[in-house]
Amino acid sequence: MEPTVQDAPEANRYEIRDGDQLLGHADYERRGDTVVFTHTEVDQDTGRKGLGSTLVQAALDDVRARGGSVVPQCSFVRGWIDKHEEYQDLVQQR
Repeated sequence: MEPTVQDAPEANRYEIRDGDQLLGHADYERRGDTVVFTHTEVDQDTGRKGLGSTLVQAALDDVRARGGSVVPQCSFVRGWIDKHEEYQDLVQQR
């Protein structure tokens, strides 16, 4: 089964799960249409590679679909966006 990513607004985070098992999360603060990513964490003990990238890409795709922008305070999210030019337009310009 492939992990799935869903927004969990009640917890202020995007979650990546395999069934009922939580594999990781990207915490955020919403400020209107802007999503400020503050922390990302994935379970390294699953033996799976790329969970963080899957999580961040799905979260950013969701923000894009909603017409929002992001502030990548989290170093993992910032680094991921830096490596993927096609997502740099989502970063809110100051």
